[in-house]
Amino acid sequence: MIPRMLVTLILGSHAVPYGPCVLQIHVDGHILIVGTFVLSFMAIDRYVAVVYPLRYPSVVTNKTVLVSLMHTNICATVLILPFPVFLAELPFCNGNVLPSCYCDYITMVQMACRRDPKFLTYMSVMTLIFAIGPLLLILLSYLRITLAALQISSIEGRKKVFSTCSTHLLVVAIVYLPVLLLYALPGAGIVLSTEAYNSLVIVITTVPSALHPIIYSFRNKEIKTSIYKIFSRNKTMPAF
Repeated sequence: MIPRMLVTLILGSHAVPYGPCVLQIHVDGHILIVGTFVLSFMAIDRYVAVVYPLRYPSVVTNKTVLVSLMHTNICATVLILPFPVFLAELPFCNGNVLPSCYCDYITMVQMACRRDPKFLTYMSVMTLIFAIGPLLLILLSYLRITLAALQISSIEGRKKVFSTCSTHLLVVAIVYLPVLLLYALPGAGIVLSTEAYNSLVIVITTVPSALHPIIYSFRNKEIKTSIYKIFSRNKTMPAF
């Protein structure tokens, strides 16, 4: 979606053919489903590491990770298939100009002449299962992690556990808050203004992908040491 936005801003080309528009919806939905499951896998990874540390090497293996990601992608591919079918059934008798900055399934359903509950019902069910479901799993995992951390007698041990989990929780908040507003509110019948909708779309497509490298990089001691050396060198450099 970011290349499409850049083409619009630089070249002023606002028209998107129907085929690429449907493809964009398909890929976007696939990435969202896989992304939410990956976040839940990361929460489970931390749950096993904190609650069952001795079993971690035997539970979290390369094979486990590979099989989980493979099943997640297969599941996402199958569940996204109905969306292009639904879009092919939508008649646009009042024009096909979308008020949003990218092709979006909910916006296209709302602009169509045909009002059939099945179009938004499937979207609402998908949101509950593959957005709210992983989020509940993440919250339950961290509740169990918190209880386990409070049982650690060492203060340094507690700090280490919470410090390890804070990065993941920050990423979860960055990803979930705008996504829940964007998909849950229209599914519940609450219509967002064009400005609010486009703002959420831009935040979802640009902010998380831009912040993820920064957030995870500052967990790396080598990168933090290098940054510290750069700023220390700048402070000690003599003035010319």
